[in-house]
Amino acid sequence: MSMGHRDGTGAQGLIEVDLGRVAPIVCGRMSRSTILVNVHGPDHPGISAGLMDVLTATGADVYDIEQIVVRGRLTLNVLIGVDGETATIRDLLLFGWEQRLHIEFEVVDPLPTPMKPMTVVTVLGERIGPDDFGAVARAIADGGGNIERIFRLSRYPVVSYELAVSDGDMHKVREQLIVAAAERPIDIAIQPEGLERRAKRMVVMDVDSTLIENEVINLLADEAGVGEKVAAITGAALRGEIDFEGSLRERVALLAGLDEAALKRAAQRITVTPGARTFIRTLRRMGMKTAIVSAGFTRFANALAADLDIDYSLSNTLDVADGVLTGKLAGEFVDGPRKASFLREIAAREGIVTSQVVAVGDGANDLDMLAAAGLGIAFNAKPVVRERADTSVSVPYLDAILFLMGVRRDHVEAADAADPNFDQGQLIDLPGIPPV
Repeated sequence: MSMGHRDGTGAQGLIEVDLGRVAPIVCGRMSRSTILVNVHGPDHPGISAGLMDVLTATGADVYDIEQIVVRGRLTLNVLIGVDGETATIRDLLLFGWEQRLHIEFEVVDPLPTPMKPMTVVTVLGERIGPDDFGAVARAIADGGGNIERIFRLSRYPVVSYELAVSDGDMHKVREQLIVAAAERPIDIAIQPEGLERRAKRMVVMDVDSTLIENEVINLLADEAGVGEKVAAITGAALRGEIDFEGSLRERVALLAGLDEAALKRAAQRITVTPGARTFIRTLRRMGMKTAIVSAGFTRFANALAADLDIDYSLSNTLDVADGVLTGKLAGEFVDGPRKASFLREIAAREGIVTSQVVAVGDGANDLDMLAAAGLGIAFNAKPVVRERADTSVSVPYLDAILFLMGVRRDHVEAADAADPNFDQGQLIDLPGIPPV
């Protein structure tokens, strides 16, 4: 059966109805039925209101509603309860005809769908093609999981999607997704859905090669003329190949004699990681506490904390005598275990349980801290860290971590646009960004 509709331009739209599915509803009188109404077509204001007016007038009950608009095309699903009267179906068909909408009906089980444990799979990359998405979908299906919802979180500075997955063997799903991520230029995070995921209250970050792109000790070593030697030791330490404390003290000893001018030159070469300012600015708007903890050095970490408005900072201190470095460290030593204890200390001070803390790092000395947090993220990290962290991010933008936390990019942009103190010129154009 078809109904024609003619608009002001003379064009005619057709609403097609599957009589095979509708007949049991329309013909005769029935006991109360549960019907899924699917509405799709060009979106415009007033559709939902008009649909509810029809349902109200016919005495229908509304059990559930879900709606999405993509490129101006509406898909609206409404689960309703109706008695034996055919008026509801007739009036909905007339409404669809008038609004140039396709409306379909399906009688469904009246029993509510039982609540299922859900897992959130976040997929991000500089590009996510159909082959990438297909690999993710196959990995979920191979583990017996079912994708219940998908929506896009961002298109800048990376593309990211969030998938709600139910059923299946989540251990197997995780294994399959890890394989899929390893074979493709995408990152995949798997987290249980629930209050804890949405109740994060603090983020603790490493500094070198995380908050900033550099290793400060390597910059200082360049000033001391021992850059290659120190860089090799640094790499081995961050990969977990040698003792961290001994290697750091060895490297610091090679810096003896550096003066204030050399320290200033090294500081001027520090580059904040792309997206770091957006990341921290957004966390603060969300009411979250922020902290940095580093095996690097107080002089540089404290300056970064002040510049970026970070709440807490802890790092090692270079010993200075007569205006030059002595080649020793002063005060307590900050290593992997100390990073973890610092996370627990400031969480306790703020009244935050550690399950509500996110930790971000890249080196082997961050592993204790990542393990102490509710969510440990390896950011462009060494293999030993990627293998043991809860999830990893390999794109070069620190604000991509927001998407793992369920934050949508359009909300970030809206907050920036509403902030009179934010300079929109800080945003960087990236080539290849897909269209909205």
